[in-house]
Amino acid sequence: MNFSKTLIRWYSVNKRDLPWRSTKNPYFIWLSEIILQQTQVAQGLPYYTKFITNFPTIKALANAEEEYVLKCWQGLGYYSRARNLHITSKYIVKELGGVFPNTYTEIVKLKGVGDYTASAISSICFNETTAVVDGNVYRVLSRYFGIDTPINTSKGVKEFKALAQELLDYERPAEFNQAIMEFGAKQCKPKAPNCISCPFNCSCVALQNKKVNFLPVKLKKNKISKKYFNFIVLLSADGRTLLEKRIGKGIWQNLYQFPLIESDTPIKEENIKEKVFVLDFLKNQDYSISLYNDVEIVHKLSHQHLYTKFWILKSKTNFIEGIPVTEITKYPVPKLINNFIETFNFLI
Repeated sequence: MNFSKTLIRWYSVNKRDLPWRSTKNPYFIWLSEIILQQTQVAQGLPYYTKFITNFPTIKALANAEEEYVLKCWQGLGYYSRARNLHITSKYIVKELGGVFPNTYTEIVKLKGVGDYTASAISSICFNETTAVVDGNVYRVLSRYFGIDTPINTSKGVKEFKALAQELLDYERPAEFNQAIMEFGAKQCKPKAPNCISCPFNCSCVALQNKKVNFLPVKLKKNKISKKYFNFIVLLSADGRTLLEKRIGKGIWQNLYQFPLIESDTPIKEENIKEKVFVLDFLKNQDYSISLYNDVEIVHKLSHQHLYTKFWILKSKTNFIEGIPVTEITKYPVPKLINNFIETFNFLI
């Protein structure tokens, strides 16, 4: 059996009709690949549509305010992707004359672009013979060939890249790369793969040895840390609240949030006043404070879990430094904050 030909034949029949598959425009392909990092197609599709509508060209993205770019990205997570998109678009416009680079070697130099994304763009847009290796590809190759090398090790990365490159159809690199990713997404899925109708079921090592559910192998991550977040939601007498922009490095960099008090252990209601006393904006304020959510909201990130409480602080005085509550949805915020804003009635 010719692996590449069988795979491409399967793709020609089973591929999904997705908007970025009808174009060779490297800007659109780059945008789709960045959006689909850590994101399922169903979730990423409306964001792709939103971005090409709001930013139809690289120049349009480069000329946009970062705050607006982050607002358009809101809810998709991993916000460094949006920041890198914006930074790179500015670089392409200012340093490259608005022309997207057309080789793997140059594309991989772009901020936020790694081997996988550069391989995808260069093969799809410029027919360069560079194999892609993403989570779907790791899964397909590890199962079909019965490879138990951990995929999150340097050895595994090199081994699977070399194998994918060896299998690549050098006459149709774009089709092959898209086919193997699609095959992993639709047929050789992480859970409950459709082995019965799989065109490779007679030669798949994992299926023959009943190891489908054990491959690919991935070493366990470091222990996830736990943090306690206490957001102070100000409601002033003149209908204003307070948002603060997160500065410095971090996943929420340049997003907005309510004033935050972090703690190593949960803060009880009887102790919250002594904690908020140190906040500058409360000086000369006559206020009352109460807990909004009795049960902590657990927001799970890849490296830590945030146990979150929202404290409603009602002030009896005006607060000219804040923003009108009617404008709160204009600001880009983390999903955790956005969920609260959508639930809480600020007009009460």
